[in-house]
Amino acid sequence: MDFFTNLNLLTLFVIIGGVGFVFLLISLVLGDIFEMFGGSADIGGDSGVDFGFLDSRVLAVFITAFGGFGAIGAQMDYGAVVSSLIGLLGGVIFGGIVSLFGRFLIGQQASSSVADSDLVGRTAQVTVSIRPGEIGQISARIGDERIDRIARSRDGEEIKAGTMVTVAAIAGDSVIVETERGYNSGNTI
Repeated sequence: MDFFTNLNLLTLFVIIGGVGFVFLLISLVLGDIFEMFGGSADIGGDSGVDFGFLDSRVLAVFITAFGGFGAIGAQMDYGAVVSSLIGLLGGVIFGGIVSLFGRFLIGQQASSSVADSDLVGRTAQVTVSIRPGEIGQISARIGDERIDRIARSRDGEEIKAGTMVTVAAIAGDSVIVETERGYNSGNTI
């Protein structure tokens, strides 16, 4: 109990800032700690954006800034209440900046995943010849994205590289392709 009675205001704010900094380092390495334990402390955030004001990284920055700015106020002999208000203001400003920046970065992420079912019925080009009963590779374009997949011939015939094919079905990790009769010549577009 003697430890707490001998604490001055500056030391208290430095300890708070240090605890916040350690929490920040842990959050930077592990990500959102609340989410890691199956919970989310975000209240009513935007759908699809999971970086809110109650994200563990934002809270860690808030605690660190609160301790740092509170220590500055205590060093300038403002007293406990004014130093706490200075710390609160600094914590809100820096926590808000981190939250806005995090939301901006997450909002800029694009999904590059294309479902295999999007390939069915699409025209593709054989890039690695498909030998009878074996696998090869096709390349198709969906929007601005080029998709490469392992391919098998529907009827077991050989399909040369450069041949245009149609994706007929999905079979596990590969696609089943077929050619239009007369177009298995190996000509490219």
